[in-house]
Order: sequence, then structure tokens, then C-alpha cells
Amino acid sequence: MNANLETEILELARNAREASRATANLSFTQKQDWCFAAIDKLEASRTAILKANREDIDDAQKHGVAAPLLKRLELSDARWRDMIHGLRDIAAFPDPIGQVTGIRVRPNGLRVGQMRIPLGVIGIIYESRPNVTVDAAALCLKAGNAAILRGGSEAIRANRALAEALRTAAREVGIPEAAITLIPMTDRAAIDVLLKADSYIDLIIPRGGPELIRKVSQDSRIPVIKHDAGVCHLFLDASADLAMARKLVHNSKIRQMAYCNGLETLLVHRDAARRLLPQVLEDLREESVEIRGCTTTCEIFVHAKPATEADWAAEYLDRILAVRVVDSLDTAIAHIERYGSNHTDNIVTENYASAQTWIRRVNSSTVGVNCATGFSDGFQLGLGAEIGVSTSKLHAYGPMGLEGLTTLKFVLYGEGQIRE
Repeated sequence: MNANLETEILELARNAREASRATANLSFTQKQDWCFAAIDKLEASRTAILKANREDIDDAQKHGVAAPLLKRLELSDARWRDMIHGLRDIAAFPDPIGQVTGIRVRPNGLRVGQMRIPLGVIGIIYESRPNVTVDAAALCLKAGNAAILRGGSEAIRANRALAEALRTAAREVGIPEAAITLIPMTDRAAIDVLLKADSYIDLIIPRGGPELIRKVSQDSRIPVIKHDAGVCHLFLDASADLAMARKLVHNSKIRQMAYCNGLETLLVHRDAARRLLPQVLEDLREESVEIRGCTTTCEIFVHAKPATEADWAAEYLDRILAVRVVDSLDTAIAHIERYGSNHTDNIVTENYASAQTWIRRVNSSTVGVNCATGFSDGFQLGLGAEIGVSTSKLHAYGPMGLEGLTTLKFVLYGEGQIRE
């Protein structure tokens, strides 16, 4: 490994640690001022940022980056609006730091509660989406943390331009620039250094493909919260309404196709398969979606191709859907337990008992009844921008907003009590 690279990254991490001591004590007003200043700087730099983004996309196309990843890379008008709207939401949210909850009185009169505090320095390692640079920095800062951001090489120009605007805003409102640190080099060895910098970094959050998640999980000396693949399911129960099933399947697959909360596997109760599948799948075929089905699916829908074992665990992020006919609710749940990724799994049903069983027994990070999979999202769940969707059950699970970037310490209020 290049010794100069290691020295440079450790110095960045050390500076972020120092900055985290200041961010832990920022007031609500200071954080809000930064959010508004960041919006101003981003809007003022929009032309330059989008030019950098276009250069990233052109370069990615030349190197044969797949279409779903190119879509994630683009700072479209809609994504820009969401990014700015997320900053406004974060500015308005109550400050979680310093909140004391759960106070109870012990028999000796000692009052015991828990106070929400920052985690410290959070390292986010992510691929493609440059908007993550803004979302992650804003959420970390509002939660009193410093952020070390390591985006993918495919978005390096846009990430640098975005981070410069955010750091300029920090400087102007009196916040240390090192509170928002972007790793400026694309050398993959930089990740190895970060994962061993446990003296300075308190948490690592990886967002990306299976290879990145696996590497970070295996090599990190620092606690990791995985934001892993989204192998999301919809189960059409025996009682599912046809019109609702068509709408939810179409929206979950077509609208969310390039995102981790998009539908990848459709499960259908055998008693409803012949009633539902022909129209549900024809809707998708009209959108050029390839259907890979089990034997029964292929019998019902002649345009389906036989699925392989690998299809049941695949995150396509593309116009491909795996479809399986199952014998019961129990069989659908067993399928998810075997092949799912703890992301988002929903049921379409008119049966109250089936809905309650699904909610109780499916332990993915987001579980829904009669709704599309796309609602597993920080904006949609009222969290504002999100750091990502955690598929790790500790310490946060599902879309991570401000509270997911904090922890709790015990606080004791006494009147001279001693332990007998």
C-alpha cells in the first residue's frame, strides 16, 4: 500500500475526529443555519455540479457501466429537487441530541433516564448515487456527527463539487470543514485504510453492491451497519383483489426498478394464481419486463421463461421479475426467509388474519399490507433524507434517519443517594 495515501487518509480521519467534538455541541440554530447555507451554495453551484455529473456519466458510459447504475448516477431534476427538499426537512426537524426520555424513579428516589447523543465519526462508503453525498452529510451533521464520505470512482467529479459546496457552507457558519470530509482519491486501497481507522471512526455504513458489502463486512475493524441488496417481495394472497394487485405490482416494479426498494420477486397463492397472474404479468410484459417463473407460472403465462434457483435470490434492478406460485401463506413466508434480504416484503390481501400473520411473522426491515414496496424510503416514511436502508438488525433497521445516527447514554439524577 502507498504509504503517502495511508498517511493522508489517516490525517483526514484524525481531523474528522477533532471536528466531531465540535459538532456534538452544535445548537439547533447552528445546524439549521448550515442547512440553509448548504442549499444556497448548492443552488449557486448547480451548473458546475451538473456539468461534473455529466462528465461522470459520459465516462461511465465509455467504460460500459450498466444502465441501472447509470440511472443511479444521474442528478436528474427530480433527484435535485428531492436533495434540496431533504435539506429543508432536516433543517426543520427537532434536534435529537440532548433529548432525555424514559425517566423512571428507583425505590431510593434516584431518577434514571436516557439521553440521545451523537455516535461520533461516521464513515459512509457508497457507490453511484452522488446525492448520497448531500443526504449523508446533512443527516450526520444534524445528528451531531462528523462524516467521512467515500463515494465511488464513477461519481468522483460530482461528489467533489457537492462536497465543496457543503464544506463552504460549513465554513461560513462557523462549523469545522472537517465535519464533512470527502475522500478525494479513487484508489480502492483508500477503503482498506478507512476500515482499519478504528481510533478515529465509530461506525461504517456501506451502500452498494454485494462485492462492496462483503468486503466491508469482512475487513472492517469498525462496527458496520450494512445497507445490502434489496430482494423485495410482494405476495398475492388467495383473497387479493385483482385491480389492487395489478396496480401494486406495476408500481413496485416499474417505478422503482433501479432502486433497492423495487420489486424483484412476486409470490402468488396457488388458489389465486390463475385468476391473477394472466393480467398482472401481461401488464408487465407490455412494459418489456422479462418474466422468469416457476413451472406453474410458465403454464399459466406462456411468455414466461423458466426460472433457475439463482433467480429467487437475485436483485435485478432491471426489467426482469421472478414469479413463483406457492401453496400457502406459510410457504410464501418460508420462501422469503430463505431467499430474502431483510429489506421490504409486502402482502396484498383482503383477509385480516392473513395480514396480521404477515406483519407478525415476516421480520424484514419494512413489512407492508396492501401497499407498494417503494414506501420503504426515508422521505416516504417521514424521516426526511435517509442515510440508506439498513438490513442489519443492530443498531438500526430499515430506512435510517436522524435517530439511527445517534445512540443513548444513561443519565442519573440524585439527591445524595449512595449504594448500600
